Amino acid sequence: MTMRGIAVSAGIAFGQAKVLRTYESKLDYHLLPPSQLAREQQRLNRALKTLIKQSQACAAKLDPESDNYQLIEADLLLLEDEELLAELSDTIGKRQFSAALAVEHSFAKQAQAMQEADSPYLARRAEDVLSLGQRLIRTLLTGHCDNLSRLPENAIVLAKDITPAEFATLPLERVSALVLQTGGVTSHTAILARSAGIPTLMSCPWQTLEVTDGMVLAVDAINGELYLEPDETQIDDLNAQKQQADERKSALLALKGTVTQTKDGRSIPLLANVGCISEINHLADVGAEGVGLFRTEFLFMNNHELPDENRQYQLYCDALQLLDGKPLTIRSMDLGADKEVPTLAMDSEENPALGLRGVRYTLAHPKLFSAQLKAILRAANHGPIRLMFPMVNQVEELEAVLALLELCKQELVEAEKGFGELELGIVVETPAAVFNLASMLPLLDFVSIGTNDLTQYTMAADRANPLLIDQYPVLSPVIIRLIAQIIEQAKAAKVRVSMCGELASNPSATALLIGLGLEEFSVNLASLLEVKQALSRWSYPDCVELAHKALQISRIDALNQLLTHCHS
Repeated sequence: MTMRGIAVSAGIAFGQAKVLRTYESKLDYHLLPPSQLAREQQRLNRALKTLIKQSQACAAKLDPESDNYQLIEADLLLLEDEELLAELSDTIGKRQFSAALAVEHSFAKQAQAMQEADSPYLARRAEDVLSLGQRLIRTLLTGHCDNLSRLPENAIVLAKDITPAEFATLPLERVSALVLQTGGVTSHTAILARSAGIPTLMSCPWQTLEVTDGMVLAVDAINGELYLEPDETQIDDLNAQKQQADERKSALLALKGTVTQTKDGRSIPLLANVGCISEINHLADVGAEGVGLFRTEFLFMNNHELPDENRQYQLYCDALQLLDGKPLTIRSMDLGADKEVPTLAMDSEENPALGLRGVRYTLAHPKLFSAQLKAILRAANHGPIRLMFPMVNQVEELEAVLALLELCKQELVEAEKGFGELELGIVVETPAAVFNLASMLPLLDFVSIGTNDLTQYTMAADRANPLLIDQYPVLSPVIIRLIAQIIEQAKAAKVRVSMCGELASNPSATALLIGLGLEEFSVNLASLLEVKQALSRWSYPDCVELAHKALQISRIDALNQLLTHCHS
């Protein structure tokens, strides 16, 4: 028997089913007699202790700077929150609820308050709170945490959903694949699964089937299929696909130490996108030539205290040390929209995607921005740093940023703190930035194209909305033309042009982007070798010819046909 789903992290896996169930419908909603309330409080205390101990053990294995560590820390803060614990005790003692029912009630109340706060950050945390409540209920009802400590080898984990916080607690060495009822390609958990190399299906209604723990399953996360107790023919077919995929992976790994160049010897630097210091450790695994995008907002979003100038300075120095002379491209904090910082008082906005974002936010908070700029300037004394600013739409904004940077230099001189020079750039990610680029280029050393937001703002389509997938194409003629305009203007001004958006990580677009004149790629670590292989198969003149053909096309389907045909 098979079931369809969306393949969000490629791979083929075999293993035993491990079902993580929700328990809402199985709770006892009767009030307890007073004689049982003390026992329920003890059960709650034991479950809390078990879950806290398990979470602490998971955190101890992680880099404190990693996203997963910070997600677990956020859960621990909630599990030890005095107000929440008092409410749980009152709900048991005064309302005579069972421990599990008290958890369901109190965590739902907490999540509802977050959702009503009209904050994208808190709305996402509300989902984490509900999931944490489910984990605590599972601990109460089973005596252990999600049965994760008892996961069999090669477990295929099936769940309604797994939040990033829950993903962080998974013993990935025993997880063969994930199959979830909800989610899609752009979800945070999908990104984490791809980063970890875990084959994953989402939007797969596995709950309609009679799946039990221990059942033999196969996951085809290439074609998007879940197999229940596959027969010999299906297993043979999947093994053949898996062998082909493994051979492709081995061929890619062989490219790690080779020169990055086109078929006719044109060098194209391949750098990596990272969100934390720990990811820089993996650059050597794929032969990345530096960091082309360091998303510094995660240093603020995932910390319970704002990192001050000295803390940031140390972090940037650590990054430079790991890079050992390779370039570090830092994007100044890109806060606002869906990126909120719990330790900052960020006003809710009716339309945050069009509100105080990127440099709009940082210019409105000069003290916060200055601390980051000073830390980066000081770190530049120890290695090559490129600094780029997000969401710059007009020259007046850029001039304001550069004026603040000069003020920071003066204050460092007065404080007798050494600093180095920076290469300066912007992320071009709105139509306004494209049309105003000529006035900004004389002030810049480089530009980087942010295709994610450039597509969103050009197509007027929320890239996180699954209902608008068709309105947010990976490649479209209008975006290709905008990219061509950016590159043409930058080259005329002798300003280097890179790309850090998701399009740069798409091997199907590599030759087209080279043909348009892109000089540097900054890609996800998981995609770097595929992009390297793609560019090695094309000569530069052939790339230029492909780009010329693409620029004559006005339909999305025709563009996709062209790229499919030329890669077949």
